[in-house]
Amino acid sequence: MLNDDPAGRALLDRLPEPLPPEQIIALNRPKADLHTVRHYEWNGWSFEVPPGVFLPGATSRMIHERLLDGTIDVRGRAYAAMGAGLGVEAVVAGLRGAREVYAIDVHPGSVDTTRRYYEQLVGNRASTTFVPVVADVFDGFTGGPLDVVTFNPPAVSQTVSDDPDIVRNVCVGSSLLERFFAQLAERELLAPDGEVFVIVSNTADLRAIVEHALDHGFRPEVHYLHDWRDGVQTYLFRVRQGKNA
Repeated sequence: MLNDDPAGRALLDRLPEPLPPEQIIALNRPKADLHTVRHYEWNGWSFEVPPGVFLPGATSRMIHERLLDGTIDVRGRAYAAMGAGLGVEAVVAGLRGAREVYAIDVHPGSVDTTRRYYEQLVGNRASTTFVPVVADVFDGFTGGPLDVVTFNPPAVSQTVSDDPDIVRNVCVGSSLLERFFAQLAERELLAPDGEVFVIVSNTADLRAIVEHALDHGFRPEVHYLHDWRDGVQTYLFRVRQGKNA
């Protein structure tokens, strides 16, 4: 597949290698509060974050902000928030006029939390269907085709804890993206002109992730790059089906 895609090869060649393992572990050292109730404020909204639910950070806000300002356009489209977590993406998509909002997460508590905040902040809208889904990637998902998918995956390449909830939220690794792209392709879940936005940094194996996309017939491009000036570079990839890219 790579031999047939000079653009994909060129993208791989310019992606950085993962940071040194000790730096990755230090940057992703988990806080001790995952199993407690926490709080999150954004866009004038206040969220209570139940134990085990992912607390959004600066990387998540790169997705939130682009949904809110329409850079990632969901109006009138079928949208899936993969790894819905606290539910911010689903809420923004509902308010921005998505036709369908699928909130997908492997963690039932996260799906319940997303449902609660969607009902509170968006409510019933005749033009939007909200579908909360407990699924392991797309195993358990019966919707589609999807016009827009966003994913901030737990792709950190080093194991930073033996706590399964921390692993689920932080460091499953690039193998999760292999399943993600494989299921998108094999189940034909993406609409012909659909687009996927995946945000990952060089604390993950960027080249392996892009290769997974290419191997399954997708064409990734760098939609946005943020350099944190501490060695970490965060990439927001826009991924489309190869024949439509």
